[in-house]
Amino acid sequence: MPVSIGDVAAEANVSTATVSRAIRGLPRVNPATRARILAVADALGYVASPSASTLATGRTRTIGVVTPFVDRWYFARSIEGVDKALRASTYNLLLFSLGGFAKDRDRLFNRNMVRKQIDALVVLCLSLTAEELDHLHRIEIPLIAMGGPVAGCASVRIDDALAASVATEHLIALGHRDIAHLHGGRQDDQNFTVPRLRTEGFEAALARAGLRPRPEWDLTGDYTVANGVRAAQRLFDAPGPLPTAVFCASDEMALGLIFEANRRGIRIPQDLSVIGIDDHEFSQPAGLTTIRQDPLKHGMVAARMLMDELDGLPGAIRDTVAAQHLVLRSSTAPPRNPASSDSFGRQTLQL
Repeated sequence: MPVSIGDVAAEANVSTATVSRAIRGLPRVNPATRARILAVADALGYVASPSASTLATGRTRTIGVVTPFVDRWYFARSIEGVDKALRASTYNLLLFSLGGFAKDRDRLFNRNMVRKQIDALVVLCLSLTAEELDHLHRIEIPLIAMGGPVAGCASVRIDDALAASVATEHLIALGHRDIAHLHGGRQDDQNFTVPRLRTEGFEAALARAGLRPRPEWDLTGDYTVANGVRAAQRLFDAPGPLPTAVFCASDEMALGLIFEANRRGIRIPQDLSVIGIDDHEFSQPAGLTTIRQDPLKHGMVAARMLMDELDGLPGAIRDTVAAQHLVLRSSTAPPRNPASSDSFGRQTLQL
């Protein structure tokens, strides 16, 4: 019968959690205890991974990244940043792609994480349930979130509410009072905090200026270009007055809106100002004013924290609010005179 981790724990007179930490070289294990556990495991022939050499080093030198998407800009750049830092320190990256917010979570958190024997984990733009957090704490792997705050663990992120406020305040400072809002959908809000934080920042900036959000200009997307196009179609086809500006909660949605505006002959920014968040690689050629963040750097910072934690550096994993700043380009300008025309240049009656 194969030797189990319980056999090692019983022989070494420690818990199975301590055996797991000792064998994988994780911090907070007394050196003498670690040496005793490794000696017992070696004597019993217990191997915790497919390679016996892992037992000698106590590490797989593999860090996992769990992400709901890999085909969106922020996710891809963040993963690239993690991988860049890991490769520089001869670590490997193991990607757990869920293919969406709600898919494969049970399989991932309850089986694969242990079987794959990762040393640490990055949770990318995904909230964790109490059960998932409990599972990760029980297997005692270093953990950090990226892209937004996650209850129960430290994270590397920008201040999303502040980013949205700065973007909205830029439009208000230009003289805009009729401002639409293109944001994430309900599923995004349920699975991550960033959409809610950006909405709160937008609404707070309006309130400080004595303005209120207009329900008819509340637009839902899913942080993709395609849904930015669809949201723009709904906005431009709706009856009633039109906004002079749109705050988009991501550059990808903003780019989609600009593409649809251009298709219809709506001039940016003469007829409609548009601002986003991210500074996507296509934002500069599109002339999009935005709030810049650097997900590649975020990924590198998160990976280095985990590696430092694995090396036993006290306090290595900590909440980190990364830099962001307003990048002015050609997609925003003061509104046209509302007394003579609406935002798209159609003549209106002056009374």
